[in-house]
Amino acid sequence: MVVPYPAGGGVDTVGRVIAQKLTAALGQQVVVENRPGAGSVIGTRAAVKAPPDGYTLLMITTGLSLSSANPGYDVTKDFAPIGTIASIPIVVMANASVPVKTLSDVIALAKKEPGKVTIGSPPPPTLNYFGAEQFKAMTGIDVSIVSYKGTGPLTNDLVGGHVMLAFNTLPPAIGNIQAGKLTAIAVCAPERLAAIPDVPTAAEAGLPGLDVVLYYGLTAPAGTPRADHRAAQQGAARHRDLG
Repeated sequence: MVVPYPAGGGVDTVGRVIAQKLTAALGQQVVVENRPGAGSVIGTRAAVKAPPDGYTLLMITTGLSLSSANPGYDVTKDFAPIGTIASIPIVVMANASVPVKTLSDVIALAKKEPGKVTIGSPPPPTLNYFGAEQFKAMTGIDVSIVSYKGTGPLTNDLVGGHVMLAFNTLPPAIGNIQAGKLTAIAVCAPERLAAIPDVPTAAEAGLPGLDVVLYYGLTAPAGTPRADHRAAQQGAARHRDLG
């Protein structure tokens, strides 16, 4: 299973859970191969060009169709979609040393110190990045968006204080939130997350419309035999509720 993002991030975490379940369902070891770079383009390109023999799967997320003009694959022709396996909203979070607890605090700090507030995010075409841009546009604040290869290295730098805030996924950050190293500020979804029930949605925090939810899917190269396709589909269908 090709995961086109670095190890330790949200896509990698979901991918490894699904790989374990598919191993049991298929009776064969499913190995995760991280191939990050260019906002998932490098790993995706490699996966769709693999032999369509049922032995290569690919984790994809919302934003795939927003890749560069010439990514080296055609999203309408080069995939044999298997199914949606999870959905996880973006969470606005901060290093615990940053004096913000709410979205209003973030906006006030950014207006007080224009251009000095840094927000980390995976690069375009990820929804994390476009969520950060949407946040800037909706509030009119001047902040610097810092791009990372994935949410794993982003979370490491956020904990280390190299960036002040992040538009991040919860899986790589939940341990540090529980340990008090990171502050979860708002969930960019219509409903709160069960894992952090005290954190308000963006709408509850005063910014309705900031809904940024990532959908995770599983696919194979176009031409993969339907029997292999269905086996993976049945295995993945049992484990969709990861949000």
